Amino acid sequence: MQIQVQLSAGTMGCFTFLKAMMFVFNGIIFLAGIGILGVGIWVKVDSGSVLSFLGKIENVPPEISQVLNVGYLLIAIGALLVVIGFLGCCGAVRESKCMLLLFFLIVLLVFIAEVAGAVVILAFQPLAANLFAKVGQAASDNIKSSYGRNADLTGLWNSTMDTLKCCGFNNFTDFRNSPYYNSSTSMYPPQCCGNTNNPCNQTVAENTMTAGCFPKIKSLVDGNTVVIIAVALGIAALELCAMVVSMTLYCRIKSTMA
Repeated sequence: MQIQVQLSAGTMGCFTFLKAMMFVFNGIIFLAGIGILGVGIWVKVDSGSVLSFLGKIENVPPEISQVLNVGYLLIAIGALLVVIGFLGCCGAVRESKCMLLLFFLIVLLVFIAEVAGAVVILAFQPLAANLFAKVGQAASDNIKSSYGRNADLTGLWNSTMDTLKCCGFNNFTDFRNSPYYNSSTSMYPPQCCGNTNNPCNQTVAENTMTAGCFPKIKSLVDGNTVVIIAVALGIAALELCAMVVSMTLYCRIKSTMA
């Protein structure tokens, strides 16, 4: 009898621990979802964002127009995380089999979508490279036609270059024959010469060789590939653990109408 009581107490202790972990874990997901949802809403109402900048680029390939919907994507992801966090927290606290089952199914669908997305990215890498080449050409053409003439576009490019410490989309040659270049007697933006006080002419720009914004971003991504993969694997592991814990609680909770 004493052994049975000890086993029962141990089982209850494990059950309580799983409930607490489920609550804490999903509470974090819930708060993260609210944060992402807020960012998505902010992106949609920010007229000076990079999204508006991309929309103003002339001759941009039609495929890149989907980037303009990133605000909606953030809103969708945030809403999904809020729902997942809510179901996980309430399902654990209320010991609701219905909520836990819904939580399991949603996380399972997200996990399957992530795996499918990874496969698609690996399979269509050449297509992505071709898309970026088209974007680069469109961005270069847009700089040559509007940088120094369109105040909004010029300001957005300057902010991007100041933030990333880069020059143009590909390099300083993107600005050649642009309105800025022609009106400043063949000078390049100061960002292309390290923001020095010296005039940023052809010689200084060639000696400085400030990286373009796209190569800079690509280099950052390539340099952190291991971190990105580790984060992706960590997220996948957490999702698997969440599914296991939710099903464990589901099986231990007595059937109710909750």
